[in-house]
Amino acid sequence: MNIGQIVLQLAVLFLSLTAHEFAHGWVARKLGDRTAEFQGRLTFNPKAHIDPMGTIILPILLIASHSPVVFGWAKPVPINPLNFCNPRKGMMWSALGGPVANFTLAAIGIALFKFLTLSGIYSYPILMFLLLTIQVNVFLGTFNLIPIPPLDGGRILVGLLPREQAYAYSKIEPYGFLIVIGLMYFDVLDRFLFYPITLILRFLGIS
Repeated sequence: MNIGQIVLQLAVLFLSLTAHEFAHGWVARKLGDRTAEFQGRLTFNPKAHIDPMGTIILPILLIASHSPVVFGWAKPVPINPLNFCNPRKGMMWSALGGPVANFTLAAIGIALFKFLTLSGIYSYPILMFLLLTIQVNVFLGTFNLIPIPPLDGGRILVGLLPREQAYAYSKIEPYGFLIVIGLMYFDVLDRFLFYPITLILRFLGIS
């Protein structure tokens, strides 16, 4: 893999993670919490969202090891649930904003990819950029919907559960990433995540 391909993959990941975090902050602001705005995080500037390990080091290691999936994370956008009229529902809708942003980027990428390939007016780097945008955003959107806090899907589930069950379920948040790593280790996520993603991309004719 040459340096151009590495830069292209990192650029797509930066774009996708930036849109994801911006959407969290944008929805929170619409619901009354301006914490992200006051801390300079309500921006599309990737520099405001970069996490050295999750946005740079891990993706580069995955690319260098020829991993079939390149992913990462950005600095979480700060949200203060006390600024919402309904803290649980506010956190739920703010969490949903991230995956929706990723699926929106994927949909835009699909539309452009189909238009350019049908029109015959395109260049290889542009098609590769769009293809990577689709694949990365379908993966990020789906992965973040896993119903385990602190992933977005976990926060959404907490917002949907009755108050008592939601409180009990939210207690697993400190162990959430360990649970996800365990599910990955035992290949549970292959059935829950990777296979559906592959089917979606094949259905769209872009895998």
